[in-house]
Amino acid sequence: MRIAFIVDPLAKLKAYKDSSVFMMREAAMRGHEVYAFEARDLALFDGRVLANASHLKVSADNDHWFQIASETEISLSDFDAVLMRKDPPFDAEYLYATLLLSLAEDQGARVVNHAASLRDYNEKLAIAKFAQFTVPTMVTSDMARVQAFVDLHGDVIIKKLDGMGGTSIFRVRADDPNRNAIVEVQTVDGTVSVMAQRYIPEITKGDKRVLVIDGKPVPFCLARIPKEGETRGNLAAGGRGVAQPISARDREIAETLAPQLKADGLTIVGLDIIGDFLTEVNVTSPTCMVEIFDQAGFNTAALVIDALEHQAR
Repeated sequence: MRIAFIVDPLAKLKAYKDSSVFMMREAAMRGHEVYAFEARDLALFDGRVLANASHLKVSADNDHWFQIASETEISLSDFDAVLMRKDPPFDAEYLYATLLLSLAEDQGARVVNHAASLRDYNEKLAIAKFAQFTVPTMVTSDMARVQAFVDLHGDVIIKKLDGMGGTSIFRVRADDPNRNAIVEVQTVDGTVSVMAQRYIPEITKGDKRVLVIDGKPVPFCLARIPKEGETRGNLAAGGRGVAQPISARDREIAETLAPQLKADGLTIVGLDIIGDFLTEVNVTSPTCMVEIFDQAGFNTAALVIDALEHQAR
């Protein structure tokens, strides 16, 4: 198989923990050809969606993990699978990339995750599809509505809809002297929509990343535990990752969502679960595969390549 990865610049990927690199290594170990390119390398020419792609030789050396064997302009339909693994933010350029990927799908390309679902599943808003598993949640740009939500629940998380890695997440209590300023900053004076959720105290035990691969939950998750004095468990915000078996509730949530996720063409999904509640559905570039493998010995990348091989058949 020829498998292409749309990623951020190769030199900036942290091979020792990057899930995309982990999947590339698994694919190469099985004898598949690995290609990589950036979203900006996509092009539409004479009606065909093309990319300037690098054919990689991948190694286990984290300091020198890839070599470029050759570079070629190639139609996306000539790959057996194209994995969209570019990190957010989901800006205009990301949107244009997904539109090109949809055209490529019309031309026979197999894009993972499905391009339309990358657009439809905003990683914050997607939880509204599965409201039975969420805490009270509001999405609005209206500052008065946000303030009323804080008054109602007393302890609230406010986050922007396009953030990642724990950026722009605030915990606001009803008696917080900074609440007005936080609401103003987060909504940009009432012009930008935000999500407000009732605070979940179980965050102290970790923000769990539960991976769902090709409609099946991975039996281990990574609980990202906040550092002392911090609300956010994200590893990028200083959280500590602890691999652990998924709980019965984690499995219930994952198995309930899985058929819909698979039907929507979402092969690689990372559910964020705090306590017993779903907080995000990550579909752009879910991570934590390496940490789960290092600590629990479970190879999630193998499940991904299994799925790609099955889909190609």
